[in-house]
Amino acid sequence: MEKRAGASVRRSGIAMKMYIFVTLTVLAVAAGSSAIAFRTGANQIDRYYKQTTADNARNFASMVDGDFLKELKEAAASEEYQKLRERAVEEDNEQIIEDYLREKGLWDSYSDIRDRITEYLENMEEVKYIYVVAHGDADAKYDMYLVDDKENPIYETGYYEEREAEYLGMDISQLPEPTISNGDWGWLCSDFKPVYSSDGECVCIVGCDVGMDDVMAERRRLLIVLVMGSIVFTSVVLIAAVLFINRSVVIPLNRMTSEMKKFTPAEHLSYEEAGVIDLDIKRNDEIGEIYNGIRSMQINILDYLNDMLTLREDKQKVENDLKDRDERIGQLSKETYKDPLTRVGNKAAYLLKLEELNEGLREGRLNFAMVMVDMNHLKSVNDEFGHKAGDQYIRGCCHMICEAFKHSPVYRIGGDEFVAVLESCDYSNRKKILGELRKSFEASYEQEDKPLNQRYSAAVGMAENASDDFSAEFVFKRADKAMYEDKSRFKSKYGGDIR
Repeated sequence: MEKRAGASVRRSGIAMKMYIFVTLTVLAVAAGSSAIAFRTGANQIDRYYKQTTADNARNFASMVDGDFLKELKEAAASEEYQKLRERAVEEDNEQIIEDYLREKGLWDSYSDIRDRITEYLENMEEVKYIYVVAHGDADAKYDMYLVDDKENPIYETGYYEEREAEYLGMDISQLPEPTISNGDWGWLCSDFKPVYSSDGECVCIVGCDVGMDDVMAERRRLLIVLVMGSIVFTSVVLIAAVLFINRSVVIPLNRMTSEMKKFTPAEHLSYEEAGVIDLDIKRNDEIGEIYNGIRSMQINILDYLNDMLTLREDKQKVENDLKDRDERIGQLSKETYKDPLTRVGNKAAYLLKLEELNEGLREGRLNFAMVMVDMNHLKSVNDEFGHKAGDQYIRGCCHMICEAFKHSPVYRIGGDEFVAVLESCDYSNRKKILGELRKSFEASYEQEDKPLNQRYSAAVGMAENASDDFSAEFVFKRADKAMYEDKSRFKSKYGGDIR
């Protein structure tokens, strides 16, 4: 039951992954296409309104007299006018400003510009606001309104308004491109064009705002339509994809999996009795190849079991006869290649290992290292404590070598000489293990509270096979040389006879 549940989970997992992949792909394509279509249309509309706003601002700027606006700007900035303006605002009396402008001879031109603005707004339905502003220098924090349409009181002229943040520090000759924003007056596309006096001075700017509330509302409706359309499109494609995947992949795989569970191969059974898969699947695609492969495999398994039955019965008798002989020969072979004192490989085993290493070097498929170990003070131990103590000294040193190189063969090739052929993880960690072995021998030797025959000591040298080594003997010689260098270091450090 557990196996069946696991198989069901795997089948569901494969199908689910396919559904998720198709869903994400369709969603990505639908969302991407909708986003591109929406963004392309929006960009085109934005460019149109920016161009329209810029054209209207430029057109009206060409219609006004820069010299007059310069004169009006100077008059409106005077202390006398600002006091009159404050009074006009308090009394809501436009006549005060009109009388002042008439007195200064500015009223006719001023009134003419107001009329033009009003007429322009009436004729250009898209344009929502047109106004003339005296733009200060780059460091100014306020700008002064000069002229607006007739719906605004005359005393708005000379009104100082705080400059918008995006225009702070901006020179009047470096006005930005048209911008689209949403504020207290709704969606507006705004642009500003300079007005020059006859002497080339930029005295003010004409601001033009084109209303875009209807455009933005239509854009939101378009976005909703695109989203809804994408959802409908995605749903239709997903339904079709799921039906196609189920029919082409999931259902055939489920049928094959169900039939595979019925296969119970055993000797002496026919194909039908063993439950060899037999479905009506005749397809020239991967599903068909999988089905034919499974059927062929099951047939081959059943044939193999029946063929092996006869061979097994014939072999059984021969194997029983040879078993005892092989065990005896194997035991003798093992003893032949073991050192009787230390139970590690002897010189004969080492020579066989050399042949194996040389064959690997010829084939270029071998990485190994050799560690040469030569015991110190063995002669002194034999002379002072006897050969029985010397044998124990040899076994103690050998034990330390085998403990260091647990995953590599160790051989005793002489009375006080050992060789380890580093393989697998010992080879990978060879430098670390070599350092630890040297420290272990030094630590053992430095235990001066113990007799010499219990203070195990040896010189150790290592060499790795190189690309130009065609014989393991070259590696052995380098390891032997490294060992003698270590023995010289030991003698230099501790002194005395170390044979």
